[in-house]
Amino acid sequence: MPSHSNATPPRCRTLGPQCVGLEVILRVSSLDDGIRSGDHEATWLLGHAERVDFGELWLDEGELYVEAVVRVPCRYLEQSAAGGATCQAHGFQGTPPRAPRPVKPQVPRRLGEDRFVIVDRAHEIERTLPLPGAPPRSLPIASNGNPCATAPCRTADNRRGAACCRDLQIEIMCTSRQRHLEALVRSRKSPYLCKVEREGKYSLGAELISACGYLEDDRTGCALHGRARADGRPAKPDLCSKWPDDAETTHFGCVFAK
Repeated sequence: MPSHSNATPPRCRTLGPQCVGLEVILRVSSLDDGIRSGDHEATWLLGHAERVDFGELWLDEGELYVEAVVRVPCRYLEQSAAGGATCQAHGFQGTPPRAPRPVKPQVPRRLGEDRFVIVDRAHEIERTLPLPGAPPRSLPIASNGNPCATAPCRTADNRRGAACCRDLQIEIMCTSRQRHLEALVRSRKSPYLCKVEREGKYSLGAELISACGYLEDDRTGCALHGRARADGRPAKPDLCSKWPDDAETTHFGCVFAK
């Protein structure tokens, strides 16, 4: 399968919403251990809304999915200072297209007054999640201070700090027969959506840069850290605390790299 950088331009017929964003279905999680087993993964994924508008969650044969609009433009789209737009692949010209409309109004993850939007039992809900004491400023494996606050880690767009809170892997539902959709995915502007690989017959894996909405104002601290759900589970998604064993999977400059 060709890499993202060598992708064939999609066979578009005109400038349109696909030039600035894509309507897709994302696989969120398996629910092998019950309806709550995908809560943490869903809270994590739907939190990364900087470049994604999320729709409704739904279940199908033990899997959790969500409709989404990924707001990453096509790499062939060129917009001029004068307000025009050109497709460098096909030569289409016109006014800049509008992105696909989100399927529902978007709400922030942090609502203030200890209130947050999280996923519980496969549904987005608002919850008050008070801190048990003084707001902790550390990650789960650190006892004093946030070690990421001054770390030189950065994402592929050269933005420094909290790289793991802005860089994520997504699974886009796209069968091997959906060639136009696959071409559209592979034509997104790098590095904001890149490293597209076919995961199997039904989906594509990709890397997306989209900051987490639970980041605090300092852009490195996690507002969910130290908070708990009503059933005692941590409010912070568990995969945010499972650091990789292989140093090659961490970002350059990560303080937790071996």
